Amino acid sequence: MRSILLTAAALAALAGPALAQEADQPAWTVEWEVGAVSDYRFRGYSLSDGGPAAQGGVTVSAPNGLYAYGWASTIDEYGAGADGKGAQGEFDLGFGYAGSLAGFDFDVSAVRYIYPGGENVDLWELPVSVSRAVGDWTLTVGGAYVPEQDNTGGDNRYVFAGADWTVNTTRPVTLSLVVGHEDGAFADDKTDWSFGARTALGPATVGLNWVDADAADVDGGLVASIKATF
Repeated sequence: MRSILLTAAALAALAGPALAQEADQPAWTVEWEVGAVSDYRFRGYSLSDGGPAAQGGVTVSAPNGLYAYGWASTIDEYGAGADGKGAQGEFDLGFGYAGSLAGFDFDVSAVRYIYPGGENVDLWELPVSVSRAVGDWTLTVGGAYVPEQDNTGGDNRYVFAGADWTVNTTRPVTLSLVVGHEDGAFADDKTDWSFGARTALGPATVGLNWVDADAADVDGGLVASIKATF
């Protein structure tokens, strides 16, 4: 790899302005994230048993739109085996492609959910989303599909629609609403929703959302969050 890069640099220097301009394209980027939530909610369900969770991750992006990421969160014990013990952390490893076409931003990816210490609970999911900015609004639709796997007992389908509205005051505040619907291996015709607000405080973003669902085992609640990226 190193010899290829050195050869490319030498050719650019010899070829003049045209190739030099191409060599000035944005480089690979690495973005780190660290934060915490008062309750780790995923599509309405609490994965931290109503308690706080620490979270963080890293994303590596290429200039052509390809990216890969790793993300982790503490969770309530999950996937207990015969020993009565399960996973206390979730690790997501994913890769995808993000780009723009005709004024729309799109993102397609694949993610592996890993629960170290849990028994027979790791799985693959295929998310996709499309969004468009309209003035102070950003509108998004998307979904995620879990193909049938050895440990899922069937496939799972999730679709959602969301809207963000940025209020351009002295400190801009973004109001958001997301409504989703899930049916399959993990939910039976369940609808979930989240609405709230977030704003930047220095390098961090803080938010407060009400999260709920119409499933019998879900109680709605306020979720506070703080996340910093660098």
